[in-house]
Amino acid sequence: MKKKVLGRVVLIVAVSVLAVVAFLPNMSFYASMPSWWKAIMPERGIALGLDLQGGLHLVFEVDGDRAVQISTERLAQYLRDETKENDIGSEISVQDLDIVVDPPSDKLEEIVSDDYSILDRTGPGRYRLPENEVGRIKDNSLDQALETIRNRIDQFGVAEPNIHKQGANEIVIQLPGVKDPKRAIGIIGKTAQLEFMLVDDRNPLAAELPRSIAAGEEEALLSDFANRISPDNVILFQRVEDLNSGEVFKLPFLLKREVMLTGDLLDEARVSIDTRYNEPYVSLRFNEQGAKIFEKQTEAHVQERMAIVLDGNVYSAPVIRERIPGGNAQVSGAFTMEEARDLSIVLKAGALPAPVKMLQNVTVGPSLGRDSIEAGKLAGMIGAIFVIIFMVFYYKLAGLIADCALALNILLLMGAMGWLNATLTLPGIAGIILAIGMAVDSNVLMFERMREEVRAGKTPRSAVDSGYQKAFWTIFDSHVTTLITALVLFQFGTGPIKGFAVTLSLGVAINLFTALVGTKTIFDIINSRKEVTHLSI
Repeated sequence: MKKKVLGRVVLIVAVSVLAVVAFLPNMSFYASMPSWWKAIMPERGIALGLDLQGGLHLVFEVDGDRAVQISTERLAQYLRDETKENDIGSEISVQDLDIVVDPPSDKLEEIVSDDYSILDRTGPGRYRLPENEVGRIKDNSLDQALETIRNRIDQFGVAEPNIHKQGANEIVIQLPGVKDPKRAIGIIGKTAQLEFMLVDDRNPLAAELPRSIAAGEEEALLSDFANRISPDNVILFQRVEDLNSGEVFKLPFLLKREVMLTGDLLDEARVSIDTRYNEPYVSLRFNEQGAKIFEKQTEAHVQERMAIVLDGNVYSAPVIRERIPGGNAQVSGAFTMEEARDLSIVLKAGALPAPVKMLQNVTVGPSLGRDSIEAGKLAGMIGAIFVIIFMVFYYKLAGLIADCALALNILLLMGAMGWLNATLTLPGIAGIILAIGMAVDSNVLMFERMREEVRAGKTPRSAVDSGYQKAFWTIFDSHVTTLITALVLFQFGTGPIKGFAVTLSLGVAINLFTALVGTKTIFDIINSRKEVTHLSI
């Protein structure tokens, strides 16, 4: 008997010490502790959610229609390549969401039937994506945007972000503790469509373009040249800022619409420093497929200019001096270090499959969080005091033992959350208070069983053993069903619901230990003395 009790005492002391150690990162003096100690400790302890520490709440809408248009334009480009390879003298254009072949070609229609069967024929020389494919593209664009945004936020370094879909085309993002909302929004919302396009300097129209225009005059220039640009060309602009005067102006470029290479073949994007001008730039390295395409394109267009375009803006347009093997390139543009770092983040995370529009932008101040924490602490303390007084008054010494188990329950719960780097939210505080209530309820069930055994004339030791034995399955079943519910909430719930589920599930699991092992150990220590003849319950 004594060996069994001693083993349980050692176990309780050990888990209590581990709980205290796991909670240390949340203490104010943790920063001054030695580095070797921090190396073996949890990284940051318990994190506070958006509702407790403040942060950013964003809702973005994914433009699914634009994703369908991009897919249609990509298919149109494939058909242009087919006309060149098969000497078909037809022009390919996109009107609304129809791919138009002018004049219609029987040979091209045969190619579409064999290799592009996904397209529906809507008339002579007209093709369109079917409705089921349009729906699939929209759904995929939402999923891809969600994953891309999550990758960007992970590289941005936000702890415990909450990102989930809402409705048919919306993404909700909660970023606790963000100190620079503008920068975060810029990283999340940037489409980051990287393209390499040739500058069409040999086109007579290129010579008619002004060398530069003032910022804001882009629409007027495009309007002037709208009727003179062929479908194979597009005018894009490079933003340039005069370092002396601070004036911003735009350089127009006449580009060939055909894209040489896109950013989806990138393998790496990182910030480097130009030793000549001591300015940061983004160094790019393509994967094996991209490197082959880049080498082939640079070899075919030596002495021509290649524009590096990001989200429709030209960043640079260097001259291709020679074939460039290895798939290495760079994006420069008088960046600050932070701008270069942010650009590398969005390029590494990948381009969004479609533009996103911000529908909601709410910055939650930390003062609201402090008020919530204080209110939660007050509610917890008042509830705990009333429970402690009631248990001692109604169950006497047994009630005091239950109060000790309750304190152990809270200690282990805080330690477990610290060890798991869990996020504490306002609903999570509610989950802790609910778990405290269940801890008391478990002891009440066992104490009532013990009272029945005492009234039946059993000795204190027998009453305790019998009470625990008879109440065990009732307590176990109630806790397991609650735990299953908490796990379902965690699996399918969103941020605040998950916060509630985490604290509730941990509280329930720990309560089984404190109620069935903790209090039983104290009763066994008391009853191990031969002179005990009365059970204070």
